[in-house]
Amino acid sequence: MRIVLIGKNGQLGWELQHTLLPLGEVIALGRNDLDLSAPEAIQKTVAALRPDLVINAAAYTEVDAAETQCELAMQINAVAPGVLAEVSRRIGAVFIYYSTDYVFDGRTDKPYSENDLTNPLNAYGKSKYQGEENIKMAGDAYLIIRTSWVYGMRGNSFVNKVLEWARNNTTLKIVSDQISSPTWARMLAEITTAALVKNQTELIEKIRETRGVYHLAGSGYTSRYEWAKQILANDPRQSEQMVQAVEPVSSAEFLTPATRPLFSALDCSKFETIFHLKLPDWKTSLREAMKK
Repeated sequence: MRIVLIGKNGQLGWELQHTLLPLGEVIALGRNDLDLSAPEAIQKTVAALRPDLVINAAAYTEVDAAETQCELAMQINAVAPGVLAEVSRRIGAVFIYYSTDYVFDGRTDKPYSENDLTNPLNAYGKSKYQGEENIKMAGDAYLIIRTSWVYGMRGNSFVNKVLEWARNNTTLKIVSDQISSPTWARMLAEITTAALVKNQTELIEKIRETRGVYHLAGSGYTSRYEWAKQILANDPRQSEQMVQAVEPVSSAEFLTPATRPLFSALDCSKFETIFHLKLPDWKTSLREAMKK
């Protein structure tokens, strides 16, 4: 199988480069290899590579910056996925796209299912939702995987931010009223690959039969405040921490350019039923991630 992976240097793309290898040849593309703001270049590059599987792990992910760079966010998160879905259909390839819990407004108290109404509150969420819609219109054998609070142990993840803050401050103030499901990028990559391996024979027919939107995130949910406390508790270099207190604050006290949903945990039972796979509890994954 020939796989084109887009977004090789992101948290998820980095992990997918390794987990996908048992499936076949992985052609990993980064920002310098493919400009996702150029639709013609996308079509030409992917068509020339003739993959059996296209995975788009790239995105415009700067949630606050998207409020002023909404056109660029829309180009990368909405237009490009639609183009990728169309060219994948044309060449007979499976297409996988990762979306976000931010397509919801968070005005609930129970995890969202795939059938719940979307209502994104910010430009980033709107661009990702439009990406989903463009794929549905243009695609054939596709999976749209909504996930939440993805982190890794490299780059600018929330986990690394908390560790850095803890090494440079005696008090941390962390938002306590935003709740969702932390998802380790490595586990997300592994479960994506496992689903593909299970359906490797006649992959395009099987994905065409089960195409649609799926939720896939760490099991359970928590607040950013509680997540931060768990990060500090699992820090393998606790002796380097300066922090003495972690204080909860509300979103209203911690204003940002983009409004975030307050409760955006995802119900992943559809993915579990169809693919017979489930991500571990978010605390278990965090402990494993921080051992690395």
